[in-house]
Amino acid sequence: MTVTPDTASTRTSGPVAPPTVHRTVVLAIVLVSYFMIVLDNSIIFTGLPEIQRGMDLSPTALSWVQNAYTLVFGGLLLLGARAGDLLGRQRVFVVGLALFGLASLLVGTAQNEAWIIAARAFQGVGAAIVAPSSLSLITATFPAGPERTRAVSLYGTTAGVGASLGMVVGGALAGLVSWRAGFFINVPIALVMIVLAVRYLPQIATIRGHFDLPGAVTSTIGMGSLVYGIVNGGDLGWTATATLVPVAVGAVVLAVFVLNEWRAVHPIMPLRLFADAGRSGAAVSRLLFAGTGIAFFFFTTQFLQGVYGWSALQAGIAFLPMTLLQFAVSLFVPGLTRRFGNAVLVAGGIAIVLVAVLWLTRITPDVGYLAGFAGPLVLFGIGQGLSFGPLTAAGIAGAPAEDAGAASGLVNTAHQLGSTLGVAVLTAVGAAAATLSGRVSDAYTGAAVMLVIALVATLALVLPADRRARARAANGR
Repeated sequence: MTVTPDTASTRTSGPVAPPTVHRTVVLAIVLVSYFMIVLDNSIIFTGLPEIQRGMDLSPTALSWVQNAYTLVFGGLLLLGARAGDLLGRQRVFVVGLALFGLASLLVGTAQNEAWIIAARAFQGVGAAIVAPSSLSLITATFPAGPERTRAVSLYGTTAGVGASLGMVVGGALAGLVSWRAGFFINVPIALVMIVLAVRYLPQIATIRGHFDLPGAVTSTIGMGSLVYGIVNGGDLGWTATATLVPVAVGAVVLAVFVLNEWRAVHPIMPLRLFADAGRSGAAVSRLLFAGTGIAFFFFTTQFLQGVYGWSALQAGIAFLPMTLLQFAVSLFVPGLTRRFGNAVLVAGGIAIVLVAVLWLTRITPDVGYLAGFAGPLVLFGIGQGLSFGPLTAAGIAGAPAEDAGAASGLVNTAHQLGSTLGVAVLTAVGAAAATLSGRVSDAYTGAAVMLVIALVATLALVLPADRRARARAANGR
């Protein structure tokens, strides 16, 4: 969605940051809203068995209850990110919340296969608007320095804690009430956040111009087709026509999109963002790290319920130690970041999670929860607590103000594509195993490979860029 300026120079309207802005309230609105979005990416997992029984869904239809959300979320992220820059971040943020709240109500009242899949896709539209708008609101509201570091760190922490807490909340609600309750609670939360957003979110400057439809259309079709192919790869196999054709179409359309962005004056995804090795490395690391995390939840809950025979409530509670540790560790991240920089924490966190996943590759039905999962869950919580905030900061580091929405979109796109890729690829990796425990073990092995690549990208690209930036800041003082 490129903009063609009305004049030779880009004009803006509205103050960048009103002097009366309540930053703490803004941060709370953004974090709660984003938490709701992230929570729904994992809250569905522990409720899937109940959904399948209640609606008599086939395994393929059940996978689309999750994949419909992922597909639309990933496909529209770049469009949603740039919409905030062009139409006003506060306005777009409120619209996204309204769509997400309405979609949540439709999911909670779903009665059949078509209804719930369509409603989940509708949720993805709202999520694709809210997620990038929330991060760009933070970068626009908080000045560079300790305040922004703390805010971005909390945003990154929300991504990790929301995903892991979704397992706990989803399991508790599915076990004690119904899987529907996890979606109904979004409705009042969205309504309250809309009221507060209208009252407190600042009116950020917008770019005046005209939408470039080729950029908007090619980014959405290309991303959507690619995600669709990835999803089919996990369900149908990587050589299936339904996998290869969408992936090929996605690749071609995205190539056209890149050509359009190269020529555009104000592109929906400025290619200059990739000129920075640190941001590029952070995108790669986030894609793989997020893919490992969401796949970990996906496969672990299957093992706990399918092999151990636990209920949804028991499986959800099993993730509680990880969630608590992740939150506790994240509280120290702003101070650690100032001392060591983003890259060191990212590398350390990924390495710790890698140890956890390698530990899990040895899991069998004969190994109990305390011996098999408790230790890895502790390490997972520590590693994610250290990584997510600094990884988010590295993804937007040095991006100019006019590219805040695009940089935020890149961060969230990497996260969402990674989540889709992780589940699809690792499902395919474990498909050859004869038993559920074997499939889960093989998936953990594949996850370890993904983490190794993420660690290499961090050490080779993010760490040198972070050291250069810290050296420049030290010399500037």
